[in-house]
Formats: sequence, C-alpha cells, structure tokens
Amino acid sequence: MKHISVLLNETVDGLAIKAGDIIVDGTLGGGGHTKEIVRRYGSAVKVIGLDLDSDAMHRAESNLVDTDHDTVFKIAGFQDMDKVLDNLNIPSVDRIMLDLGISSFELDIGGRGFSFLRDEPLLMTMKKNPDEEDITAMDIVNNWQEENIADIIYGFGEEKLSRVIARAIVAARKEKKIETTFDLVKILDECIGRRYKGLKIHPATRTFQALRIATNSELTNLEKVIEKGFHRLSSGGRIAIISFHSLEDRIVKRAFVKLKEDGVATIITKKPIVPTTEEIKENSRSRSAKLRVIEKL
Repeated sequence: MKHISVLLNETVDGLAIKAGDIIVDGTLGGGGHTKEIVRRYGSAVKVIGLDLDSDAMHRAESNLVDTDHDTVFKIAGFQDMDKVLDNLNIPSVDRIMLDLGISSFELDIGGRGFSFLRDEPLLMTMKKNPDEEDITAMDIVNNWQEENIADIIYGFGEEKLSRVIARAIVAARKEKKIETTFDLVKILDECIGRRYKGLKIHPATRTFQALRIATNSELTNLEKVIEKGFHRLSSGGRIAIISFHSLEDRIVKRAFVKLKEDGVATIITKKPIVPTTEEIKENSRSRSAKLRVIEKL
C-alpha cells in the first residue's frame, strides 16, 4: 500500500520556501509533502508536522529515516496549530501547508469506517482511538434527530435525497442499531439505490462524505485554521491548501478573497491549480483536488 501525495511539486513550488523557513505541515498524513521538502532543503528548514493519527506519524517518521532533516511531529489537529506553536515557543511561521484529503491508508486499511467498500465500525474519526467524548458517525446515525441528520447530509454532502435518507436511517435504527459501514450502505441502497442506477457515483458517496465532515467538524476547523494560521504567518509567508470538494474549496476561496480585500494578502493562484491528466491517470483520487496559495503582505 502506497499513498501518493496529490499536487506534490505544485504545492512545494507554490510555497516558495527559503532556507531558514519554519514550515507547518498541518495534515502530515504519510509525510509525502514533508518528505519532498526535506529532499529539497534538508535541515536548512524546520518542519512542524501535525496529525491526529498516530499511525500516520509513524509512517511519516519512517519516510525520513537516513535523511538530513529538522522536524517536530505532534499528535494534534491543525485547528490547534496555535497551541502547538505556543508550546514550542514559536511565535510565527513562514509557510503553512494543508492537504484536506483522506489518505489512502485511512481509506483502505484504516478500519475506521471511511470507506463504504469495506465492512468496518462506523466511526469516521481522524483519531485512531477516539475518546469517549469524541463524536462518531455511529453516534450521529443512531442518536441524532431525523431533521438534523437530513440537514448535515444535505449541507455537507450536497445530497438532494437527504430527507429520504434520514427517514430511512431513523426507521432502520428502531429495528437494529446501525454499527457498521455495511449496515449504513444497506439502508442507502434500499432507499435511494435505484435512483443512482446508471450514474458514476455510488449512492453512499455523498452521505459518507457528509458524516465524515460532521464527525470531525472539518469545515469549522478549516475556517479556524485559516484565521489562526494567517495570524501566525510572518510577513511574506505563504499558505497552500489542497481541497477535494466544493464546500472546502468555497471556504478557502472566500477566506483568501476576504484577506485580499482587507489589504493584508495577495492571492498567488488566480485560479486554483488542478492535477494534470497524467497525475489523474496515476492517482484517480486526485481528480477533484484544487490547490490555492496566498501570501501575507
């Protein structure tokens, strides 16, 4: 199993890294982007890597064995970047990078319910071992009110059949607790499967996306990290963000435009950078990726 980093060279190029820079990789994952930075700049730069998944951190560390690097990896969500930097006594950073996609490892061997193609516990948490107070997708489908379930499936999944799905989920959970991905896929297939026949998209795609976003507060955290990250960015510093669906990209675009209108930043990517045909052929999961870069004045 190999995770292929999306828009790898475009992202590192877009950051315009210089010797002496302090860089935050807010979504360390398997460490692909960090590895490329280390390959190019070695210990001339410092990389602070954040990820909620301890397994991802171990993969990133193993990727850097026998390399000349100055890295600090912390188990934390990118929305807590400011706390991590405070603990490290680092007042400002020069480059921030975020890859908002789910890694191939989490999809294919994570065992946490991100993929509707495997029968796994319906967790969808970025943390490998969620705490009792952490919300899971299982909590949402079994305990939330029908209207709230419909709202997140429509709002975060852009699923027009959200009301039908929410009604079916509530009816099914009265008979039996919804515990696994396949429990949910069966419900979705029975209530909307026929309406998806002939379409390229799986009937579970949008609902699974919505539950993952809600479980991890992804859109709220994205808004937080742009605000916090830009505040900690040095003058001339850059933020590069790779998004994978329209809701994320809309948040990034609006935030960047607002910073430009406020006269505190310039947008480096007038239009988002997207993968080449060759990259999409090599890695089909890259097809929806969009990279935007902004620079602080």
